[in-house]
Amino acid sequence: MPANIVVVGSINMGLVTTAERMPSRGETILGEGFHTYFGGKGANQAVAAARLGARVSMVGAVGSDAFGTEYLEYLQAEGINTGHVRTRPGLSSGVATIIVSEGDNCIIVTPGANATVSPDDIEKSRSLLREADAVLVQLEIPAPAVEKVLQTAEEEQTPVILNPAPMQPLAPACWGKAAYLTPNEQEFERLQSEYPAIAGRRENVVVTKGAAGVSVFRADGTEEVIPVRTADVRDTTGAGDTFNGAFATAVAERMSLEDACRFANAASAISVEKAGAQTGMPLRAQIEDRDL
Repeated sequence: MPANIVVVGSINMGLVTTAERMPSRGETILGEGFHTYFGGKGANQAVAAARLGARVSMVGAVGSDAFGTEYLEYLQAEGINTGHVRTRPGLSSGVATIIVSEGDNCIIVTPGANATVSPDDIEKSRSLLREADAVLVQLEIPAPAVEKVLQTAEEEQTPVILNPAPMQPLAPACWGKAAYLTPNEQEFERLQSEYPAIAGRRENVVVTKGAAGVSVFRADGTEEVIPVRTADVRDTTGAGDTFNGAFATAVAERMSLEDACRFANAASAISVEKAGAQTGMPLRAQIEDRDL
């Protein structure tokens, strides 16, 4: 039976305009191209896990607009249960408006319905968390909802993978409720400096370091670096989300911590060989064809 994973997090539509140059304040210029893409850390990680064979349920919110309808249909086509994704009447879905020019970009993220995900939404999804093999959550939704996820999963004895991205404050006691923490190097440094109560935690902390691999810390303070596979890098967008979706799948399948990291490393290495976030996320067979 496939691993049962619940992903709680953000759902964003990306709106990308390319132009010869950035407009000045108050100026209108003609763009060269435009496209939309499916994003948001929560949805990215849900898609990554689903493509690797997990049975995935998503908890989040979209607006009562065309983007929300389109995104729900897309997630369902990926095999993801959207029964606990709420549609907020009168609100927009989350969007990221991006202008790309001369190798640079500027981005405005409008959370929209993502900002309404609440502890009450999590309570209404308690049965999902109870039945899950693992829960995956990030920090692109309000902190009270994340704290409720950690509390509820602890009560239901379901392991939680907390990907602390983007970093935002949580109640100090909440950090210890996560079975696994998966920060990148910068997030790990902030955790160590800003939360003295967890500064000494090493057990089940997995620090992603891009091309340098992954550091796995054990309870005795020892560290093991697990190298990432060599890849023909085209676009690193979404590599971290691919890692987390794959890592959650491996944890839910009861792989060892080291094997879970190798599995997730392989998935993220494949993902960077294609442009885009979700477009590069691999299927299970692609990982099994490679030597972990």
